[in-house]
Formats: sequence, structure tokens, C-alpha cells
Amino acid sequence: MKRIFLTVLLSLTALVGAYLLYARNVTNPAVTEDIRNDPTSDRAARAMLITLPNGRELPVNFLHEGSQVFIGVDGRWWRDFIDPGARVSLYMKGHAYEGHAVAVLDNPAYTEEIFSRLRPTAPEWLPAWLNGKLVVINLDQD
Repeated sequence: MKRIFLTVLLSLTALVGAYLLYARNVTNPAVTEDIRNDPTSDRAARAMLITLPNGRELPVNFLHEGSQVFIGVDGRWWRDFIDPGARVSLYMKGHAYEGHAVAVLDNPAYTEEIFSRLRPTAPEWLPAWLNGKLVVINLDQD
């Protein structure tokens, strides 16, 4: 029984690792290229590029309202934006922006309200702790 459990655990770990490698090395570069090469595409209307404080660039879905941009972070990198937050660069719909990003950790009603527009197709049954963290980016005023 112990051997079966370890085999299943190792298999699941390998699958998750393979998925993460695929997303990082295959999917993300393809999405990044599409956003840069065709900023008027359907994909670019829903996804932007964010450059994290460590210089890593990621494609993310976004909601842009006025001088704020909202993103939902499913990985652990939301921790870069714990109060007081951090500076980020964005490439959105063919334009470059700078701003200050802060994770919202203490306002579940606000997070739920924003996610209702940012992630309207997220399953209702999904526990809040699996639904990612809300990050609010206040864009610099020119």
C-alpha cells in the first residue's frame, strides 16, 4: 500500500512539474509573442505582459478600469506585491505602462467584486483560496 501511495504521489508531482515547465517554456513564450506581434488580436484584448520586480515577464489576463489594472495571480509570485507592493512594467494593447502593484489580501468582498468581472467564468464551487490573489496596479500618471 505504501508503494502504491508513493508511486501515485511521484506521478502527480511529475505531472505538475511537466505542466509548469510546458507553461513556462512553451505556452508563455507563444502568448508573449502573440501579444507583442499583434496588439489588436483577441488574445491581446484579454492578456497583457507584466514585468515583475525580478525582471521576469509573464502574460496575464487583466481588467483595465481608468488608472487601475487588475490581475488575478494563481502562482506564488503574488507575494512580490505584499504591502507596500512593488513597481511593475506593463505592455497592454500595444502600449507600455509603469505602475505600482499591491496584492489585496484583506478585503474578500472587493476581491470577489473585481473577480466577478475579471474572472466571470471561474467555477462557483471553487474555494476562495484556490481562486488566486487579486493584485491592483495603479498606473503612473503621465
